[in-house]
Amino acid sequence: MSQLPARRRLIPALRKTVTRHRLLFAAKTAVAAGLAWYLAPFMPGPAAAYPYYAPLGALVSMHPTVADSAKHGLQSLAGLVLGIGMAFAITTVAAPTALAVAVVVGLGVLIGGLPRLGTASEWIPMAALFVLVLGDSNAEGFSFAYVLQMALGVTVGFAVNWLIFPPLHLDDIDPAIAGHQGALSRQLKDMARAMEESWPPDHKAWASRSDELSLTAAAVRTAVHQAELSAKANPRSRRRATRLPSDLAGLRTLERLTFHVQDITDVLASAIWEEGAGTVIPDAVVGPLSDALESVASVVDHWRDAESGELANRLARAKDSINALSDAVAEAAADQSPVNAPASVAMSLRRILTVVLSSE
Repeated sequence: MSQLPARRRLIPALRKTVTRHRLLFAAKTAVAAGLAWYLAPFMPGPAAAYPYYAPLGALVSMHPTVADSAKHGLQSLAGLVLGIGMAFAITTVAAPTALAVAVVVGLGVLIGGLPRLGTASEWIPMAALFVLVLGDSNAEGFSFAYVLQMALGVTVGFAVNWLIFPPLHLDDIDPAIAGHQGALSRQLKDMARAMEESWPPDHKAWASRSDELSLTAAAVRTAVHQAELSAKANPRSRRRATRLPSDLAGLRTLERLTFHVQDITDVLASAIWEEGAGTVIPDAVVGPLSDALESVASVVDHWRDAESGELANRLARAKDSINALSDAVAEAAADQSPVNAPASVAMSLRRILTVVLSSE
């Protein structure tokens, strides 16, 4: 019985890990490594004696996007050249002793800390160490073979990634946007229901959900950024990446919506649970406030459905409900009731509608 919960956790984890993109990436990496190993013996001079560096070069150049493959592959080669040069400088004055190894690794790590080196920083001490320890009396021939075979592997890796179904990560954007859109709408609906409960409300999970909203917003940013990066130097992007500008616009809209929903959350949580904070909601305003939150949640639910005409109807209902809330706030203010909190929420709700309208 104890194995059942572990198995239940393992299966979803495997489904998230063994995705179609990951399987394709693994297959392409395997092809690149095998092809590099096949070509390695054909390299000229002493390079043919070190074929194992070719599949290593293919491995380090394989990344989920074509642009990253080119960038990391070139940075790795740059790190190799820097490390080899440093190793040659050390070998002119010292044999490969423990002190020389310590010096070359320390200097390699120090130089690797320079800005904008990227992946090269990891290869500087490694290349220097390999040349110092493995090059022995033939450091020049070993260095030539090392760089040439790694360059072969990097070239093969980039070519495979560019030619065989170059990854274009567009399919993850819609689920990410829809997920965050649903989270924002759910937050507004939960707050609307909380307004109708006896105070303090029985269900209060919404009050601590700002971090969750930030996480789902970050997931959207990551998905859009990954798609934008995957379109660079990608031959498939000419046909399929025309949607990226609208996705970037959708991301900006979601970020603005998130800001206003989080602001409403903070105001209402303060009004309910923080005594003496000056954020009180008069009884006469509670009903209109709940209605306004519910109607704006409906707008958020459909803000990407402008072509269907349903969004226009929901926007009209939301405007009416916010106007009713504003009227209730004005009446409460006339009765000398504190209205800072509901007035702030009404303003945030209006801004949400403005954001949605500007995104059409």
